Amino acid sequence: METGQRTFQKSNNIEQKFYKTLSIQVSLGGLSFCILDAETNTITQYKRIIFDKKLGPTNLLDKLKHLFNTETVLQQNFKTVQLVHKNELATLVPKSLFNEDCIADYLKFNTKILPTDFITYDAIATEDMVNVYVPYVNINNYIYDTFGAFEFKHFSSILLENILSQQAHYQSNRMYIHVETSHFEIIVTKGHKFLYYNSFEYSTKTDFIYYVLFVAEQLELNPEVFEAILLGFITAEDELYDILYTYVRHVSFYKFASKHRIATNIKTLNKDFTLLNSF
Repeated sequence: METGQRTFQKSNNIEQKFYKTLSIQVSLGGLSFCILDAETNTITQYKRIIFDKKLGPTNLLDKLKHLFNTETVLQQNFKTVQLVHKNELATLVPKSLFNEDCIADYLKFNTKILPTDFITYDAIATEDMVNVYVPYVNINNYIYDTFGAFEFKHFSSILLENILSQQAHYQSNRMYIHVETSHFEIIVTKGHKFLYYNSFEYSTKTDFIYYVLFVAEQLELNPEVFEAILLGFITAEDELYDILYTYVRHVSFYKFASKHRIATNIKTLNKDFTLLNSF
């Protein structure tokens, strides 16, 4: 089955109406979740947790279990549950070259995978390509045991679909930079054409600007000409913004309007771009 999202199904014979959707994003560096009330089209709950250090999948599951045991808003029935896997264990493949029988071959050259790893893919709705990745199977199993049917997707699939769906409106060369606490993603477009995607880990502003300028050089993008569009957890007061603006002439922030209302007490959800766009 080819699909933009993978779905686990579990039968439920009790007919009840629920109106809330839960979306959870998991990574080895942290967790976040939000709850959408479909009746009012309002995101009513949001929380983001950053770990002190990068964990393994087993400890990640422990953290997730603790979250469900301590957050009362998660201890209810939901109409749908969506899980977003955030990791670097992914690669893009042109749809014309994709063969599901050879799915492991696409990852083995740039990602360390084990023979026992479960590998799946998302079809990128806006492009003729698929995103092959390794989800956290222990997390999938826990969510399935807890809620039954749920959908899951890789965070880069959500990021690419939302960015590239807007690109048809622009003719300029653009570098979209999605910033997180210890990593960032770069998407490059030339005119209406998608050109490049990659993820980089960083610990200093020097790491950050090195990778940005390296990508620009490799793709023959002139820092005096191309547009750098920022999104994610970055503001104009951050040192990453300062150093980027030192080397790149045109820097701006992504103009994003949520499809959903956001409760007034939630202040930073618009920065959690892939979680917010997972609905």
